[in-house]
Amino acid sequence: MGTTPPAAVADRVLVAGARVAGSACAEALLDRGAAVTVYDRADSERLRALAERGAACVVAPEFDPALLDGIGQVVLSPGFPPHHPIAAAARAAGIEAFSEPELAWRLRGPDAARWLAVTGTNGKTTTTTMLAAMLETAGLRTAALGNIGVPLIQAADGPFDVIAVELSSYQLHWSSSLAPTAGAVLNLAPDHLDWHGSFDAYAEAKAAVWRGGRAVVNLDDPAVVALAKRTDAETVGFTLNQPEPGQFGVALGFLVDYTGPEPVQICSVGDVRPAGWHNVANALAAAALAREVGVSHRDIGEAVRKYLPEPHRNVVFAEAGGVTWVDDSKATNPHAAAAALAAYDSIVWVAGGQLKGVDVDGLAAQYAPKMRAAVLIGEDRALLADALARHAPDLPVVVLDGGDDAVMTDVAARAAGFAQPGDTVLLSPAAASYDMFDSYAHRGDAFAAAARSLIGGEAG
Repeated sequence: MGTTPPAAVADRVLVAGARVAGSACAEALLDRGAAVTVYDRADSERLRALAERGAACVVAPEFDPALLDGIGQVVLSPGFPPHHPIAAAARAAGIEAFSEPELAWRLRGPDAARWLAVTGTNGKTTTTTMLAAMLETAGLRTAALGNIGVPLIQAADGPFDVIAVELSSYQLHWSSSLAPTAGAVLNLAPDHLDWHGSFDAYAEAKAAVWRGGRAVVNLDDPAVVALAKRTDAETVGFTLNQPEPGQFGVALGFLVDYTGPEPVQICSVGDVRPAGWHNVANALAAAALAREVGVSHRDIGEAVRKYLPEPHRNVVFAEAGGVTWVDDSKATNPHAAAAALAAYDSIVWVAGGQLKGVDVDGLAAQYAPKMRAAVLIGEDRALLADALARHAPDLPVVVLDGGDDAVMTDVAARAAGFAQPGDTVLLSPAAASYDMFDSYAHRGDAFAAAARSLIGGEAG
């Protein structure tokens, strides 16, 4: 660890964006005596509070590059892509730009917590919260932070031994010195290509999680394996198959650590929640990271058994008439939806939203045989309907219009009409939610509320 060199953070910093992470960064910089300018397109209570603390706050519909005069560094909202005008202006002026996790890393004190980091296209939050549960069970002071929970910057010098950190490709792109004790790449599939420009650039951003020298690698994902071949980090792999020496895997129905001289059973596959092999993989990744800081196999197994899934991630919220209702609204891309579709035998699929330019043909081809019917909503519902028509022309498909919570009442009714005992009604949209809802959580809540209202007292 050690102290951060004084030059790591400039004396004059521009913070672009005054929402939760941006305002937290500005406050942290002000606490350390930096001269801070905060830019946002809209006024807010947070901006006014920062102004009272001494920040120079600028509200304007368009960014003026003159704001960079005299600025040493720029702290960007992680969502700002490399081609954003602020990022482009900073690059043209030769000014370093990074985002909140990188700033938190630079501001760590001499006794700062170790970081164990998790990234990947899907499963990040589940793995990170599983990991935090393992660390807590071992008696370590910990928290799940990063893309979840409070801003990392607020915990940079917090009372922690080890923190479990979820990092997105955006956050990793805007980092340069951040180097966790160990990092895991769970999986890689096309996503956020409009932001990164290409799949290769997206994957390279993810690889930054291995900058600390210890890499946890999904051996079942060819793209992750190919990425790992280009890193200098020491690697430990995990697989859903029987592990070879030096790997984590599954043998005789148990999660196994075979990094020592003999395989050690951690817990039963049936202990992992939420259900599904993708979450067994998440648990293996979390276990590999936990072992990097000495957590015992017993503590890891106990944590898996007591772990409760995060909302909107393949969560059963009701059962009625032999039909199970599942909210997997967090599945905002086809790769995530595939994991949920693989977990059930007979499905009424509720899907749709903003596909972000990602192809769904393969998803339809692979999983349509498991479907009893599909109910489609959202901006790109026709693309999903076309894919299903190509690969399952006899599948009943309902395409619904509507752009608010009310459509979910119709969704629940249509899905219930198709479902038979033994079926799962699965909201796993394969698409983003912002065309109709405030967030994937809003979408999932609306679906669950409509379903519970429909099935009434039978809800589980």
